[in-house]
Amino acid sequence: MKQMPQKYYDLMEELQAVDFVIVELALYLDTHPQDHEAIQQYNAYVQMRQTVKNQFEQEFGALTSFGGSYSKYPWDWKEAPWPWQV
Repeated sequence: MKQMPQKYYDLMEELQAVDFVIVELALYLDTHPQDHEAIQQYNAYVQMRQTVKNQFEQEFGALTSFGGSYSKYPWDWKEAPWPWQV
Protein backbone atom coordinates (compact mmCIF):
# COMPACT_ATOMS: atom_id res chain seq x y z
CA MET A 1 0.00 0.00 0.00
CA LYS A 2 1.17 3.51 -0.84
CA GLN A 3 2.52 5.46 2.15
CA MET A 4 0.74 8.77 2.66
CA PRO A 5 2.14 11.91 4.32
CA GLN A 6 1.59 12.29 8.07
CA LYS A 7 -0.98 15.05 7.50
CA TYR A 8 -3.22 12.50 5.73
CA TYR A 9 -3.32 10.34 8.85
CA ASP A 10 -3.71 13.34 11.17
CA LEU A 11 -6.72 14.66 9.26
CA MET A 12 -8.25 11.19 9.01
CA GLU A 13 -7.88 10.71 12.78
CA GLU A 14 -9.46 14.11 13.40
CA LEU A 15 -12.40 13.20 11.15
CA GLN A 16 -12.89 9.93 13.00
CA ALA A 17 -12.86 11.68 16.37
CA VAL A 18 -15.33 14.34 15.23
CA ASP A 19 -17.59 11.68 13.69
CA PHE A 20 -17.58 9.80 16.99
CA VAL A 21 -18.71 12.91 18.88
CA ILE A 22 -21.43 13.61 16.29
CA VAL A 23 -22.82 10.07 16.58
CA GLU A 24 -22.78 10.18 20.38
CA LEU A 25 -24.50 13.56 20.49
CA ALA A 26 -27.13 12.36 17.99
CA LEU A 27 -27.86 9.34 20.17
CA TYR A 28 -28.13 11.56 23.24
CA LEU A 29 -30.41 13.99 21.42
CA ASP A 30 -32.72 11.13 20.44
CA THR A 31 -33.65 10.88 24.12
CA HIS A 32 -33.07 14.51 25.13
CA PRO A 33 -34.46 16.55 22.18
CA GLN A 34 -34.92 19.71 24.26
CA ASP A 35 -31.27 19.98 25.38
CA HIS A 36 -30.34 23.27 23.74
CA GLU A 37 -26.67 23.07 24.76
CA ALA A 38 -26.31 19.59 23.25
CA ILE A 39 -27.89 20.82 20.01
CA GLN A 40 -25.40 23.68 19.91
CA GLN A 41 -22.53 21.24 20.46
CA TYR A 42 -23.90 18.94 17.75
CA ASN A 43 -24.10 21.82 15.25
CA ALA A 44 -20.58 23.00 16.15
CA TYR A 45 -19.16 19.53 15.54
CA VAL A 46 -21.05 19.20 12.25
CA GLN A 47 -19.50 22.48 11.15
CA MET A 48 -16.07 21.32 12.36
CA ARG A 49 -16.46 18.09 10.40
CA GLN A 50 -17.27 20.00 7.22
CA THR A 51 -14.15 22.14 7.68
CA VAL A 52 -11.87 19.14 8.26
CA LYS A 53 -13.51 17.20 5.41
CA ASN A 54 -12.97 20.11 3.02
CA GLN A 55 -9.34 20.41 4.09
CA PHE A 56 -8.78 16.68 3.62
CA GLU A 57 -10.42 16.63 0.19
CA GLN A 58 -8.49 19.68 -1.01
CA GLU A 59 -5.23 17.91 -0.25
CA PHE A 60 -5.96 14.22 -0.74
CA GLY A 61 -9.14 13.80 -2.81
CA ALA A 62 -12.70 12.73 -2.20
CA LEU A 63 -13.77 10.76 0.87
CA THR A 64 -16.81 9.29 -0.88
CA SER A 65 -17.83 8.62 -4.45
CA PHE A 66 -21.62 8.75 -4.18
CA GLY A 67 -22.45 12.43 -4.13
CA GLY A 68 -21.06 13.57 -0.78
CA SER A 69 -17.88 14.98 -2.30
CA TYR A 70 -16.90 16.89 -5.41
CA SER A 71 -14.38 15.39 -7.81
CA LYS A 72 -11.16 16.90 -9.05
CA TYR A 73 -10.19 16.60 -12.70
CA PRO A 74 -9.29 14.05 -13.80
CA TRP A 75 -11.49 11.63 -11.87
CA ASP A 76 -9.24 10.42 -9.06
CA TRP A 77 -11.45 8.10 -7.04
CA LYS A 78 -9.53 5.11 -8.36
CA GLU A 79 -6.35 6.29 -6.62
CA ALA A 80 -5.55 4.33 -3.47
CA PRO A 81 -5.49 4.33 -0.58
CA TRP A 82 -9.17 4.84 -0.03
CA PRO A 83 -10.17 6.20 3.39
CA TRP A 84 -11.18 2.76 4.72
CA GLN A 85 -7.82 1.26 3.74
CA VAL A 86 -5.84 3.42 6.14
